[in-house]
Amino acid sequence: MKKFGLFGYPLEHSFSKKFFTEKFERDGRTDCVYENFETNNIYDLKKIVSENPDLMGLNITIPYKQEIIPLLDNLDDISQRIGAVNVVRIERFEGGRFELHGYNTDAWGFELAIRPILRPHHRRALILGTGGSAKAVSYVFRKLNIEHFFVTREESRFHYCYADINENAMKAFQVIVNTTPLGMYPSVEGYPNIPYEFLTHKHLCFDLIYNPAQTRFLEKSKDAGAFIHNGFRMLRLQAEKAWEVWNQPLI
Repeated sequence: MKKFGLFGYPLEHSFSKKFFTEKFERDGRTDCVYENFETNNIYDLKKIVSENPDLMGLNITIPYKQEIIPLLDNLDDISQRIGAVNVVRIERFEGGRFELHGYNTDAWGFELAIRPILRPHHRRALILGTGGSAKAVSYVFRKLNIEHFFVTREESRFHYCYADINENAMKAFQVIVNTTPLGMYPSVEGYPNIPYEFLTHKHLCFDLIYNPAQTRFLEKSKDAGAFIHNGFRMLRLQAEKAWEVWNQPLI
């Protein structure tokens, strides 16, 4: 039996186990199983890998996409450039020794999800949050030549803070991507504090959250006339890419 799983905390919001379980059933993979490994201690990682000798790969979710990097044996080029990992491939050797290889498929999923809905005037973007997912979004925007800035709760000379986002900023940035967990199940009433009244039909508001399907961020954006998109397609795309990573030969 080959085991795969999700590592993070909390995991009650995640559809990953459902996605892969259904994929294995659909593909007739009776030799594969997917489990959640929920822990609030990043250092449980190697213990979990040691205690599950059939564990071949992990998806990494909040809050560990950046914290996990020092615990890995190596990173692929893309995850090095991004500075965040959402997929770990486990290479096992005789005697119980193993190596942990880090990858980033969030960027792959986000790029394929957002490309078809970008319009020619979508040349500047705001990224709400600065975590591992935000770094993957930034990587894609650099690739697409979309000027962008991060928005954080704290004042910084490097980022905007929410207090800086006024009518002029909303006019200047017509793509807004939420990478924070605000509004994610079960705390579905939360949403980023931006002036939604200045959104227009020219704005694209993308939420990486997929549970619920329409967050308060998306609901308020839609009410203001913006085009909205949630993170479910990105989830499916990055998960399929993770499956490729787990099954490809190591270089």
